Amino acid sequence: MRSSKQRASENNRSISGQMYTLHQRLYHALNLGTSRFYDDNTRKWQSTDIEIQRHVVRSIAAFLDSISGDTIHHPLVKDSVSDMVGALVGILQYRNGSMLNIAANVVEKLVNILPNSSEKAIWEVLEETKTVAHIVSNIHSGGMVPSEHFQEMASLLSTILWRWPPSRYPVWTDVKLMETLEAIFGKPDLSVKVAVLKLYSALALCGSGAKNLMENGEAFLQIIVQCMGRSYPHSVQVEGFRLAQCLVRNEENCLKLLSLFGEPIVNAIVSEMRKQNSLSGKAANDQLSLLREACRLALITRWAGKHHIYFWKQGIDSVLLGLLLEDFHDNLYQHFLSLKEQMSIAQQVLSSNYLHALRGYIWDILGWLATHCGEDFNPKAHGNELHLNILITCSCWFFVDTIRKWCQICENDVVDAVKSEPASRAVLMMIFSPCKYIALRARSTLYEILKPNGKEYLKHVLHTLSYTASGSNLGMPNVLKLVINLIGLTCYSVLPQYQRHVIKGEGIKTLLVLVKWFLENDVHIGRLSFAPHLLFPFHERSCCWVSTEDWEGKDIPLLYSLWVLAELMHNSGSGRNILDIFAGETAYTEAELVSKLQKICIDTSTPGLRWYAAYVLSYFGAYGFPSKIEKRIGKGLNEKEYVDMHLILTNGDSLSVHGVVLAVKCPSLLPSKELHLDENTFDGSSVRDFTRKSCGELRKEIRLSAHVDHQALMKLLEYVYWGYLRAGEELVKKLKTLAKRCNLQPLLQLLCRKSPKWGTPFPSSDLSLALGPAGLPFSDIILEAKATELMCWTCSFCSLSVPHMHVHKVILWSSCDYMQALFQSGMQDSYSQTIKVPVSWEALVKLMDWFYSDKLPNPPTGCLWDNMDTKEKLCELQPYVELCWLAEFWLLEDVKEACSDVIGSCLDSARYLSIKIIQIAANFSLWKLAEVAASYMAPLYRQLCDSGELEALDEMLVDMVRAASVRLSQEGGSNSR
Repeated sequence: MRSSKQRASENNRSISGQMYTLHQRLYHALNLGTSRFYDDNTRKWQSTDIEIQRHVVRSIAAFLDSISGDTIHHPLVKDSVSDMVGALVGILQYRNGSMLNIAANVVEKLVNILPNSSEKAIWEVLEETKTVAHIVSNIHSGGMVPSEHFQEMASLLSTILWRWPPSRYPVWTDVKLMETLEAIFGKPDLSVKVAVLKLYSALALCGSGAKNLMENGEAFLQIIVQCMGRSYPHSVQVEGFRLAQCLVRNEENCLKLLSLFGEPIVNAIVSEMRKQNSLSGKAANDQLSLLREACRLALITRWAGKHHIYFWKQGIDSVLLGLLLEDFHDNLYQHFLSLKEQMSIAQQVLSSNYLHALRGYIWDILGWLATHCGEDFNPKAHGNELHLNILITCSCWFFVDTIRKWCQICENDVVDAVKSEPASRAVLMMIFSPCKYIALRARSTLYEILKPNGKEYLKHVLHTLSYTASGSNLGMPNVLKLVINLIGLTCYSVLPQYQRHVIKGEGIKTLLVLVKWFLENDVHIGRLSFAPHLLFPFHERSCCWVSTEDWEGKDIPLLYSLWVLAELMHNSGSGRNILDIFAGETAYTEAELVSKLQKICIDTSTPGLRWYAAYVLSYFGAYGFPSKIEKRIGKGLNEKEYVDMHLILTNGDSLSVHGVVLAVKCPSLLPSKELHLDENTFDGSSVRDFTRKSCGELRKEIRLSAHVDHQALMKLLEYVYWGYLRAGEELVKKLKTLAKRCNLQPLLQLLCRKSPKWGTPFPSSDLSLALGPAGLPFSDIILEAKATELMCWTCSFCSLSVPHMHVHKVILWSSCDYMQALFQSGMQDSYSQTIKVPVSWEALVKLMDWFYSDKLPNPPTGCLWDNMDTKEKLCELQPYVELCWLAEFWLLEDVKEACSDVIGSCLDSARYLSIKIIQIAANFSLWKLAEVAASYMAPLYRQLCDSGELEALDEMLVDMVRAASVRLSQEGGSNSR
């Protein structure tokens, strides 16, 4: 500690005399205790004297109080962190009742005051002293100690969990602790409830921790829902809403919770939002904070579900209107109001500052409600029709006012654009609502508001977009203006009165240039970049949340560009007419544009972007959803290899098909009995007998109805195999009927050129269902993995006692050149019904996942991975190493690359595994993988030499590591590859 004091003395010139004096007193106090190393190599400050402990805590608190914004980064403060934390943790471990609360408060204060730059130093001390384990140990006895003690311990633990993700796993996996918390949670003490809710919220920052909480059962979840109710005080409600927000961060968790308590949750949200309507004047801070939490939770409306009905039943339209109008009362808005009167109300809202901080939530909620409304939704059945009309008018007025101001003032106002985006987006979502009432009302209202100056505004929008397309500056605030102008052009494009003006103003050409620019410059902008109200406090501190990408994703400008392009094409006739408009321009040719759009469908993960790319493609006669796996499977369409069925038309024509492909992609073409297995199929016979028997029971010929057109059927099969088809307008008419009868709704939507509904999943090309009962009747080959002595194997479909999978030759043949050559070689294996694959069962399962879905399953990540021991991690990586070797043998470059990426990513987070992986890679003669492992070992080379760990490796591998270390030193690196 003396060295810290000396360093502080050297840096005391830039701090006040009082702060320096308090720092000296702090170290005088700290020196009254002792710091020593124990057998487990952890350092602990210790003193059993209660007066010394009290003196130290007070000295630390006084020093922390002297820290200001100017001095928080001073070296004197930074150098004192580990000593202060060590002493406080030492005091906490003595469990002295009179000191626990005080020490816990000061630790929490220290954590909250010190800057992020000190986080690593604090965590090292907390980890070294096993602080979390000691706090958990104290809480274990929470039922026997005073509630004040429990609250302080829980509060301190919550703070640590919130700030340091590595602290969460050992807490939420502690069964005894979770049982203790659940028991305490059920007690009537409200202050204790608040403490437990905060602790649960901190645990739910971890995606795996949130999943664990969700599995606690209905009784536990019901208590959380009850805590949001108005029967509880403000402090409990706030924490209840925050915990609910943490738990419903992804759609899966949200819909699971709503399936159990959808109506009570919606009632709690709307009840709190409605309470604001009765307030006069400025809302109190605590009420406003609770209202904000309720609005945040109301964003569960972004996902479709039954909860939308509950929102409408609760009168969400009048509630949202009440949050816009300070003097809103239901009885004042019961009679008819003309559009002019509604516009007057909208103008009042625009000029008012009432609850301005909540408006982003209000517009988003309104937009989501409109998006997920049913086609025949009637506002009269659930509330006051006038309230919804006023909301529509207000949002349209806000949107037009934004365009008006931009026309009059050439300035880049980021704040104004941020405020305008949610309302503009709400207008877009209402105009394209599946609800006829909302869509028609929004379009007519927008048209009326635009009437005086709509053409002038349109010219400005087109000019702005054209100017943006010609430049390269798309930083803030230009991105925001671009997004809002694209929304504006999309809205204009659906108003018949303006469609001709958009085309005449070269809107299509401008959009093609924008699309080209976005695709070629790899610009990725998500909504969180310009919608700060969506940035919740737990976003930055969360871990292990494997959230699926939002429907609009991180390419919003490109999505909106394709959206408005599709609408203009829809209202301009065929794709050929449109191509005539931009023929000779520098933008894409038809072939280039089609190629780029198909690439979007294949390579991007954003559902909305893929949908609109497919939608635009339909105007060029290409209908469907291209994918990598179907690009492989499509090769089997015109081949006779492994055909097991024939579709017979009434004129006698026959089309050869593969039953497994139809069973997964278009089961309506098969008789129903072909899709169900007879219980007598599995009679304990051998696998070979079973395969022959099951194939023999299939109907080789399926006669189709006289209504089925030969050409249309061929095109439909093209879609089933390849994922998309090309067809002229005449053939499309026949395909519509066939697609409808075959229940191929996504294809039918494109054939009818209906715009995608927001939130609709992009059609999957996954054939994984064929690995289960659906594909079993069509299985014609078995892949057998290496058996291990410890594996106990049983098959649900046959009596073979070794690990195996029932698969399909057509899938293997179309996806793997090695298999294709093997099956056509004429050798013994080409006739065998069983092929032995020289990899483990775990590796075989992953390989078949890739064959049937083009996806390679990933190992556990985040907390689950970080808390595995070395043996467990190696067991997880072993199958990927095996597949790397097999992929070389079977000529599967994509699989090899994917496995190498997985292994590299895991080694990056656990370099100590490299010494094991390099040996395993060498055993498989995977020298490139061995070099990758060596590069991760390079920074540790000297340490490995000193420890003797390299002695277990062959000299060639040691030389490989040594060479990697030399390269690293020459590059000037030390801690990275």
